[in-house]
Amino acid sequence: MALIGVVINDSLLLVVRYLELRPGLASVRDAVLNAAAERVRAIVLTSVTTYVGLIPLMANPSIQGAFLKPAAASLAYGVLFGTVVTLVLVPVLIMIADDVKNLMGKLSLT
Repeated sequence: MALIGVVINDSLLLVVRYLELRPGLASVRDAVLNAAAERVRAIVLTSVTTYVGLIPLMANPSIQGAFLKPAAASLAYGVLFGTVVTLVLVPVLIMIADDVKNLMGKLSLT
């Protein structure tokens, strides 16, 4: 659940900024690129601080820590993977959705 929360938060940062920029720019590509460029710092900082915060738990040599290491490792590396997905896949999906919307609009006119 924590991983889902961090990835959704990062994605929302990007999508909200895209929606703010979209009306003022001519193309979806420009809006997506500007939104990603403006929010990359916030997204990376959120992910890096979460990852760095989990390092002591993953490095804990105690027996109690051994029970939490798998959860901490999956959360830490999931956040890093989610950051890449947010910065690459989300903008691509936004542009694909716009292409599909344009294609459907052209098909409905014929």
